[in-house]
Order: sequence, then C-alpha cells, then structure tokens
Amino acid sequence: MHVPPTESPTAPRHRRRTRTFGFAAFAVSLLMAVPTAQTAFGEDAQAIEGGGDLGPNVMVFDPSTPDIQAKVDAVFKQQESAQFGDGRYALMFKPGTYDNINAQIGFYTQIAGLGLKPDDTTFNGDVTVDAGWFNGNATQNFWRSAENLALNPVNGTDRWAVSQAAPFRRMHVKGGLNLAPNGYGWASGGYIADSKIDGQVGPYSQQQWYTRDSSIGSWGNGVWNMTFSGVEGAPAQSFPNPPYTTLENTPVSREKPFLYLDGDDYKVFVPAKRTNARGVSWNGTPQGESIGLDQFYVVKPGATAETINAAVKQGLHLLFTPGIYHVDQPVTIDRANTVVLGLGLATIVPDNGVTALKVGDVDGVKLAGLLVDAGPQNSDTLVEVGPEGSSADHADNPTSLQDVFVRVGGAGAGKATTAMVVNSDDTIIDHTWLWRADHGEGVGWETNRSDYGLQVNGDDVLATGLFVEHFNKYDVRWSGERGRTIFFQNEKSYDAPNQAAVQNGSTKGFAAYKVDDSVTTHEGWGLGSYCYYNVDPTIRQDHGFEAPVKPGVKFHDLLVVSLGGQGQYEHVINDTGSPTSGTSTVPSQVVSFP
Repeated sequence: MHVPPTESPTAPRHRRRTRTFGFAAFAVSLLMAVPTAQTAFGEDAQAIEGGGDLGPNVMVFDPSTPDIQAKVDAVFKQQESAQFGDGRYALMFKPGTYDNINAQIGFYTQIAGLGLKPDDTTFNGDVTVDAGWFNGNATQNFWRSAENLALNPVNGTDRWAVSQAAPFRRMHVKGGLNLAPNGYGWASGGYIADSKIDGQVGPYSQQQWYTRDSSIGSWGNGVWNMTFSGVEGAPAQSFPNPPYTTLENTPVSREKPFLYLDGDDYKVFVPAKRTNARGVSWNGTPQGESIGLDQFYVVKPGATAETINAAVKQGLHLLFTPGIYHVDQPVTIDRANTVVLGLGLATIVPDNGVTALKVGDVDGVKLAGLLVDAGPQNSDTLVEVGPEGSSADHADNPTSLQDVFVRVGGAGAGKATTAMVVNSDDTIIDHTWLWRADHGEGVGWETNRSDYGLQVNGDDVLATGLFVEHFNKYDVRWSGERGRTIFFQNEKSYDAPNQAAVQNGSTKGFAAYKVDDSVTTHEGWGLGSYCYYNVDPTIRQDHGFEAPVKPGVKFHDLLVVSLGGQGQYEHVINDTGSPTSGTSTVPSQVVSFP
C-alpha cells in the first residue's frame, strides 16, 4: 500500500477475496465482410479467417442505444470490487454525442471511443473512477483504462482516482481532471498520455504521476514525484520542491494502437513513431497506418496457442477480445510489424511454465493492452522481447510495448524467475506495471516467488512510465548500453522475512533499480523507490539505486521513502544521499547523480 506523506500506514494493501457476480453479457455481432486470409505454409494447411465479430464481452453503443446508463452500471456493479475476478469487458462508443452519461469504471474494464480522434465521440457527462468500494482508499484501483473520448464533465471536473495499470490515453477533457478519490483519500500514482485537459489537473493526494506528450491547462500540486515529458502547460522543472521533473520533449514515442470505425468498417489505427514529441498526436491529420479488421485474427476465449501462432505465421495480426487465455506454448511473434492488441485487459496465463509472450528480433512489433498472469508452475520469463543475443538495429522501427502488465500472484499462486526480459535493441517500453503481488490469493515470500521484475539486455532501450514492484531481488536490472528511463515507481517487497532473506553479498538489500557495472552510458529522470518491510521493520537497504560512477551514467531527481518507518534506506544511490529515518515519510532526495 502506498501511504500519504503525512500519515503512517496501518496495514499493507489488504488481502481480499472477491467473488464474481452473475452478469448477462451483452453480445454484439458485427456484420462485416470477413474474407479468408491466404495461408503462408502450404495448400494443405487450413486457412484461418481474419475479422469477424468481437465476442460477447465487447459492448458497442451508439447514441440511439436504449438504456446505455443501465448497461454500463450493470458492468460496474459486477466489476467494482472484483479485483481478482475473471470478468473482462470493453465498452466501445461509436462516434456521436452522448448525453447524461456517468460511466463508472471498475476492474478489467476498458472504455473507449470508436472515432479516429477523441472529439469524434463526446460525452456530456463523465468517465469516473472513485474508491467507495475500498472505503475511500484508491491505492488498489488497478487494471482499467479510458481511451479516445471527449468529456464535458457535469460539474466541470472529471474524477480519475486510480493507481497502477490504469492508463488515461488519447482523452480530451473539456474541464478539469481530479486524480484523487472523493474525500481525498490515499492514491498511488498513474499515467496520462496523448491527452488534452483544458482545465487544471488536480493530483491532491496522488503520491506520484507520469504525464507524456499531452496538453494541460495547469497542474495543481505535487507530493513525491510528478514527472512530465513533452507536455504543453506542464509546470517548470523544480525538483525537489515542488517535486516536478519536466522534460520539454519525449525522445521517442509511439502511441498505442486502437480500434476505430471507418464508416461501417472496423479498423485498427497504428500511430506513427514520433521523435522529440511534444503535445498530442491527434492535432490535424493523425499520422500512422490503418489496418482492416479482416487482417486480424480476432482471438476469443478458448483459442489455443497453436491456433494463435498459426494465425501469425499465416500473416494475420492479433486482436485479443476480453477474456482469460491459457496457453501451453508461447504466443510467438516472429513477423515484423505485427500488431498484438488486447481489449478489456485480455489476460494470458501460461499453464505449464512456458513463457507467455515471445517476440522475435524483428522490426516494429506492437504489443498493447495485455495482462500476463503467472501460472502455478515457474516460468523462466513471462514476456520476452527478442531472443537472447539479439543484435539487430531497430532504431528506425522499434518494437513497442504499451499497457502490457505482468502479475505474479494475487489471483492465485504464480511463479516466474523474471517477469519481463528485453533483449531487442531500441525497444520502447511505454507504461508497464510489473507486479509481484503483495495481497490477494497465492501470496507469500516463496509462494509467489519472482526474483526479478525487468531485465534489459538490449541497447538503446527507452522506458517511459516504468512501474515495477515487490520482486524478491532486483526489481529492475539494466545491462544494455544507452538505456533511458523517464519516470520510475517502485516499492520493495513487503514480505521479506528478515535481513538475511534480502542480503546481497556484503550489500544490505537488492537495489530497486540496478545499472550493471559494465554499462558506460545510461540516464534516468524522476525515479522513486519506497520500502514497507512490515514483516520485519528492522530490515535495512543500503540504497534504493545502484549504478557505476562513470561520466555517461546520469540520474536526475531521485528519491527514496520509508513508509511509516517500516524498514529504512541508508542512502539513495550507492553511498550518496541521506538516509530515511524514523517513522517519517518525508523523502530522502538526490537532485542529480553523480
């Protein structure tokens, strides 16, 4: 649990069993031409058709749809507190104007407009996330998204009180945006990209936040770590007081692919790569590529990994409809420029210790909108971008991961040695949350063992919006050259039983973010690590960050925090920076390193 800077925590994120309530899904059948795709491996192979309907858990509305509010409310009633339930839903709104809507968004729910631009689909109303289900505490409002809509909030300000894995993308709020729950209870950090907020963004109790390539009227305040890159209207650089880290541009970015309607035809728009980006991508004519739905294998629950892989080999992209997908072999993407897009937090679970997703060392793969959930048998890795030893240059057309989340435990026992490994050069990691569960089912120091969160071996990898928490050893280990991270949020594992369990040779504790001694060039902006060792509060960390002292290794605006004095940091990075002390949650900060 992330706690406010002025109060001590009373407990970690509470263990909580949820149950799924019965709900009659609203099936939507999309009438469209679905030509048979050509097979790529011989006349005897059965061709897999592209296109088709989007399955029972994608609900498509237009302004004339009756009882829209009641239908949206029914999904929210089921999903509001279903933190580890199996429901998955996408609420999709055709272009037009919708009056008197308050779409409350619960777990595993995506709401999105189906226009090419946000202003094509306008709510005279709100898209709301609050924390009534958890007594006003928003620190567990995970796994949901809002995308590609324009809002005219009823009272002038929309509320999006979320924590990790809850992106707010390609949105236009014609008013203000409140990032805290009703009553201004605890909130734990989130992500905005490619959005325009005409009024003020009010973080209030939000401890950390990352905003990328957007436009805002103004920003209200900061708690620990507020980071901006390429944001028009962002506050000026001022870390640590206020704690604003501001970059004029984002070095490289590519917005997330999205489903939209071109007349009556469903297509996926794949935005173009931008360099030194600033502001939204959708002013004027959006730059990118449109791909017809008939070029996608529309994956539905029950599909096997064998069929999914055959579709990719055949030349199809993948659109995972909302659901949970068990795979007995890796979903393997070896074809350049393949789009793999999930709707409604589509979830992939490896059943027998395999890697869930593997990407080849090829150009331009786009992975987006997926949750990978570890299975009970240990996987060496859950997501692997490029095989070991990858060396191809992808600078012109990198692979990108956007809203690709990984979970180990929580929904049940799960294990993985490393959550995500990036071997391919030039990869863009844009908003990920790699989480070894600290609450839920199947949680314990060895029960959901996962030593490493993110391992980066590729060169020139860029992470924008990197959230990695609770792994048994290093949360992030960076071995590639010329890596860059803009915003990092971390908590060390709560449940370490004692000092010996986290002892790293002669070093007390494993760093949250380690750059290997062999690396000569690396840079990071706006990075924070927090500890809450509630099983043994006497545990000490020598530092939150570890890096070689070399001219090319640079960090800007680092901080560590001891939450309520449950464990302590001796330094911020290496042996630099003051220790945390007592029960204070005031950060120890290093403005720059070295």
